[in-house]
Amino acid sequence: MRVISGTAKGCRIKSPGRPTRPATDLVRGAIFSILENMAENWENVLDLFSGSGAMGIEALSRGAGSVDFVEREPKCCAIIKENLEKTKLVNGARIHCMTVARAISSFNKEYGIIIMDPPYADPAIDETVAQLAGSGLVGKDTVVIVTHSSRLPLQNDYGRLHMIKEHRHGDSTIAIYRKENGV
Repeated sequence: MRVISGTAKGCRIKSPGRPTRPATDLVRGAIFSILENMAENWENVLDLFSGSGAMGIEALSRGAGSVDFVEREPKCCAIIKENLEKTKLVNGARIHCMTVARAISSFNKEYGIIIMDPPYADPAIDETVAQLAGSGLVGKDTVVIVTHSSRLPLQNDYGRLHMIKEHRHGDSTIAIYRKENGV
């Protein structure tokens, strides 16, 4: 795995291995192409289910002001730290070794971008997106990206969070959400 673009372009990063499933370069490239066209605020990024930290590291490499990495596995948290040091992107990065549910209920700031790359066939994805939609983390201009298996479709709406686009790449689906009418 490598950083695709930005200040750390080409830098190889470590993957924790099983049971994580890092997004492919193709899927990460598609996600960041979408974000470059849609997201206006790159100041605060939230990377949920961080795994290796590849998504948040890509955001930092492309100029994000800060990234909060949320990952429950201590082994993965250590690898995120190692990858941040290797890419020299430690400044602006905060690693939170906790569950996503706990982070959503305890964090108290709005993010410009929220990237969620959960375990692929996890049936709890629906509940997590619903919890996120009802939180104060999603503002009127926040872009929420959720990757999931094409065999596990997500709803078009979670509260005021509305799916505006969906892209398929093989068995991977990228769902893009925003608050309905920006409220």
